[in-house]
Amino acid sequence: MELSNIEPQIIWKNFSKLNAVPRPSKKEERVIAFIKEFGENLGLETKVDEVGNVIIKKPATPGMENRKSVVLQSHLDMVCQKNNDVNFDFETEGIKMEIDGDWVKAKGTTLGADNGLGVATIMSILESTDIPHPAMEALFTIDEETGMTGALGLKPGQLTGEILLNLDTEEDDEIDIGCAGGVDVTITQSYGTEAAKGQIVRLEVKGLQGGHSGMDIHKGFGNSNIILGRLLYNGLAKENVQLISIDSGGLRNAIPREGVALISVRNAQEFIEEATALKKEILEEFASVEPGLHINIENSTTSDKAISEEDSKKIILTLKSLHNGVYRMSPDVKDLVEASNNVARVELKGGELKILNLTRSSVDSSKYSVAEQLKSVAELAGMKVEFSGSYPGWKPKPGSEIVQLMEKIYTEKFGEKPHVVACHAGLECGIIGANYPEMEMVSFGPTIRGAHSPDERANIPSAQKFWSFTKEILANIPLK
Repeated sequence: MELSNIEPQIIWKNFSKLNAVPRPSKKEERVIAFIKEFGENLGLETKVDEVGNVIIKKPATPGMENRKSVVLQSHLDMVCQKNNDVNFDFETEGIKMEIDGDWVKAKGTTLGADNGLGVATIMSILESTDIPHPAMEALFTIDEETGMTGALGLKPGQLTGEILLNLDTEEDDEIDIGCAGGVDVTITQSYGTEAAKGQIVRLEVKGLQGGHSGMDIHKGFGNSNIILGRLLYNGLAKENVQLISIDSGGLRNAIPREGVALISVRNAQEFIEEATALKKEILEEFASVEPGLHINIENSTTSDKAISEEDSKKIILTLKSLHNGVYRMSPDVKDLVEASNNVARVELKGGELKILNLTRSSVDSSKYSVAEQLKSVAELAGMKVEFSGSYPGWKPKPGSEIVQLMEKIYTEKFGEKPHVVACHAGLECGIIGANYPEMEMVSFGPTIRGAHSPDERANIPSAQKFWSFTKEILANIPLK
């Protein structure tokens, strides 16, 4: 079946057009131009602000002029992840999609449903002629996935809407009214190199499912950086390990799925035997949650200059010590992760070390408590630490008029109550709300699985439900 034949056809048509445009974070020039041209071709007031956000305004449909004005908001960029055996260039190619039962997915890459389905939904409302809605502003932000610089750069006075509907969550039975803030923690250091003194061993971790470093952080998924750290630490007991290179993980907001380390040890056979015993234990630990996990430990002839045993030990001890996963559960909101850290990327090449982390929390003080713990560990090992890209969380307001309206519509329409929740992901609502404090905000979306990984897939029946829900909300926006 072609995507153009799936209902609602208008959304899948626009999603297909959007996914034909390369749109990695921080490289959104083509998708900005695409959305700008889309708005202009509809004859709607369209502008691009100084950071690259696109704002398109559409007047109220007849009879809806006395309703509160609405901002529909989604982000244009997507997380770019692919399986190692897939040949694909996110900067030049459009996403290759396919249908698998009730799901739309991509061929070995992320799908871009996060947040492409939200973008496609807004496009569909903008071009519609038969959907009742109040005066609306479509806000398409940039760079949500790697810094939220679009939302951070949105100045006061650009928007006039009284209600913001953010279309960027991934469970169709949830209404999100709060989210976590975050801060990037980057650890770096430069080391001298020398000839490798021992035998070369290659360690590889692959087959982990990865996932969203906020929404999935509590699920106990494996992290390739942490598993490599365990294997390397295990070798310190009997070996003088020299690190040659590490290439593991990727984006800060994705749980790392695969990684490789190259090391030098005095006795490769003994190291491999000890590591293989630990490998068996790790595979047993993760058997139920990571059935695809593979760990390869083997002799290698590939080599390069290594760093000293002393410096290698500092790096390995740091990897073993960095907090990864849930730091604290919320004492106030049932089952909500309050604070966490994702050790997202470890890169060592030619003596240059870089470790990327994303620390999240719905409470600013605990966000910095986690970040400062990471900083303390790294500085004890003589490494440099930088905090950057901090953004605020979004405080829930469960009694707001729009939340109550959406709860009522959902219950009447679908015969059950929605889950009104706060999430551990970083939504743009908190940032936008800092400049628009009077604006009521809600986030919702269709069901998406495996976001931020090549397993990302969008549920077709859920998209139909989401489209119906969105139209009903717009038709019932409260009076001014």
